[in-house]
Parts: sequence; C-alpha cells; structure tokens
Amino acid sequence: MGTLPDIPVLLIDGYNILGVWSQHQPGNPPASIFEDRQTLEIAKHQLVDSLANYSAFQGYQARIVFDAQNRKEKGACEPYTQSLDIYYTDYNQTADSYIELYCAKARARSNRIIVATSDRAQQLTVLGYGAEWLSALQLVKEIANTTVKIRAKQNSKKRSPSRLLAHSLDPEAKRKLEQLRMG
Repeated sequence: MGTLPDIPVLLIDGYNILGVWSQHQPGNPPASIFEDRQTLEIAKHQLVDSLANYSAFQGYQARIVFDAQNRKEKGACEPYTQSLDIYYTDYNQTADSYIELYCAKARARSNRIIVATSDRAQQLTVLGYGAEWLSALQLVKEIANTTVKIRAKQNSKKRSPSRLLAHSLDPEAKRKLEQLRMG
C-alpha cells in the first residue's frame, strides 16, 4: 500500500470488526454471522462497502485485513477503491501479526496510523509502535455517523433551491409565469 506521508492510514482487523459491526446492523439475526458461510460473505461485503465510503469521506487510506482462513495460498491485496484495499494474510499468518508488523515497519515514517480492533493485546502492541487505536465499537459508531452525514449532504444537494426551474429563469419569464398563475 503506497501512501503519501500526510494521508492517515487506517488498518482494520477485519474479522474483529465484522463481529461487532454485524451485531449493530438493523434486521440482523442474533445468531453469529460466523456460523454460515453465505451470511458471513454478505456481511463482509456490506462492511467493506461501508468502509469504502467511510475512508473516502474521512480522507484515510484504509486496509481491511482478513486472516488466511482456509486459504493455502500466499497473501493477496485487492484494491477495492482508491481509499480502501482488502488484504488477505499469508497462510498461517493472523491479521494481528500483519497489522503489528506493518506498524513496526512504519514507525520511522511520519504517517498517522490508526488501528481498528478490540483485541487488547494488539491494542497495547500497536500503541507501543506509535499508532493510534480505535475500538471496534468506536469504528462502527463512526461509520454510522459518517453514513448519516453523507446522506444529509446528498439530500441537501437534491433540495438545493438553485436546482429549481424558477430559480434559473430570467426576470421577464418569471413575471409571465406569475401572470399565468394569477390568471
């Protein structure tokens, strides 16, 4: 992930966040999303979409990291948007170890690094490397707040008075329309 020194990097422990995120989505059944492969994939896709919007809105270069569960191949990075990559770790590598190694290597750079996880051991480790920490619940709340802000911004553009036909007419046309309206 190539980043510019002034762009904050958000590293997300994928499955750690996914568990909390799915519990806070309306209409989700109380059963664990990790029990059913199809439900898990749907939840992952929804989370990644939400993170893409969140990271773009916040100005972060984000990477969501998933453990190499049931994968025998080498780790892979899939660009999702300009502001979000999906990373699958190497076989037998955890998301925790990947994130910790990333923070250790980035220590010398001036990037602001934020790690989103609720894993206490990982929290302490990344703080030791100079990264910031964001709990899973905090990230879920920030995503929700950002979604509300994005929708409000989009709705205000839709309701903009300058987009109405009456505001784009010259004064003479407005006068004639007013005469027609008044009879």
